[in-house]
Amino acid sequence: MRKIIYGIALILLLVLGSVIYFVYSALPIGNGYTAKYLCSQVFLSGRDDGYVFEREVKPTNGLFSLIGHSVDYKNKTVTAMGLGFSKPLTAVYRDGFGCTLAVDSTRDELLKQVQGALPRKNHDPYLVWPQGEKVDIESLPPEVDNARLNKAVADAFLEPLPKNKRNTQGVVVVYKSRIIAEKYAEDFSPATPILGWSMTKSITNALCGILVKQKNLDIMKPAPVAAWKKPGDPRSQITIDQLLRMSSGLKFVEIYGPMKDVTDMLYGSKSMAQYAWEKPLGTKPDGEWYYSSGTANIIARIVRDMVGGTLVDVYNFARINLFDKLNMCSAVIEPDASGSFVGSSYMFATPRDWARFGLFTLRDGVWNGERILPEGWMKYSTTPTPLAPKGEYGAHFWLNTGEKGNPKNRMYPSLPTDLYYLSGFNGQVVAVIPSRDVVIVRLGVAHDESSWPQEEFIRQVLDSILKR
Repeated sequence: MRKIIYGIALILLLVLGSVIYFVYSALPIGNGYTAKYLCSQVFLSGRDDGYVFEREVKPTNGLFSLIGHSVDYKNKTVTAMGLGFSKPLTAVYRDGFGCTLAVDSTRDELLKQVQGALPRKNHDPYLVWPQGEKVDIESLPPEVDNARLNKAVADAFLEPLPKNKRNTQGVVVVYKSRIIAEKYAEDFSPATPILGWSMTKSITNALCGILVKQKNLDIMKPAPVAAWKKPGDPRSQITIDQLLRMSSGLKFVEIYGPMKDVTDMLYGSKSMAQYAWEKPLGTKPDGEWYYSSGTANIIARIVRDMVGGTLVDVYNFARINLFDKLNMCSAVIEPDASGSFVGSSYMFATPRDWARFGLFTLRDGVWNGERILPEGWMKYSTTPTPLAPKGEYGAHFWLNTGEKGNPKNRMYPSLPTDLYYLSGFNGQVVAVIPSRDVVIVRLGVAHDESSWPQEEFIRQVLDSILKR
């Protein structure tokens, strides 16, 4: 009996030790997520930290309930610390650059990085969208069923499930290059920048495409990553094309949880690109399709290095060559502490500006008569990468093409096969349907896939616009 008691006691101790170890290891990630998320929401989007913490941070992971935070409005920082003993992490806001976790950095060091940045343009309230912010949704084309359209948009903000909230924050519908419907949650407006999460990857694609058009980058050549150039390193053969198509072969775990690659990269790394490029090969290049945020950050670092090598260089490059030309005045891609854009995850923009980017891709990378992306770039970006089983991914864009030879086996069976889309955590989407001349934007914070019926929402909107 004594042996049994000792055995049970040992098992309990091991379980308790494992729990303590897990919590202790997970808290730094919780600190980083809380500090970074709240900093951006408070200082970039102008929201209340307490409300955001309760409604958006805590539901993300149960452990985040153990995190405390403080907001320094004078210095524009947010600090988070779990249980009062884990290492605190601080996020620093810089105007035009959003918030950055000060990993192995100080606030003063981060402030020095942004000296010399160009000022941002402002939206023109008098010009009609997409040139400005003037929107008329009263006189719509005759093929638009206004009642059905308004119902589809209104339904996106309903909360039919008591626990799993949709938390839709903004919706914009574009048809024939004009906004025909939009709606915002309480405390949100057309001027509120909203986080797109992984929709940022498609912006990274565009920056890459601009360099290709300028003949400063060849995506079919090995990626210029110095760490891969050692003799005999098999990673030296990885191309930017393979990185864009998520087929690099790098061993990177895209699971959002404690002690996983993507969360360690986002909330514990000074240089996210370096974290990703240090990964070994799991398969040979083009041997497997595997979605990886790490590859997007490697590309973002390559773009930075190609345009001058500093944060201000890449910031000015993005503003001059993309955001200012598209009138995406609210767009902010937040950088990591090393001064490189977090090209996988951290762009904020208003729903109207996200819609501008969707319209830009629908126009094949042409804006105001100027070709900004190289001819054929969007065709390349929306061509399925060979090993994606349902033809669901191109080059940093999601697709609805379907399995080769069996198009019925696709991501959204009730939606057109030419649908391509930007997709982000919490149900963010910019859906582009070329055959219908439609762009649909939905932004919000759905914490459970079952709470946000993405396919149904897009289908309802399309059904409100009769085919012509």
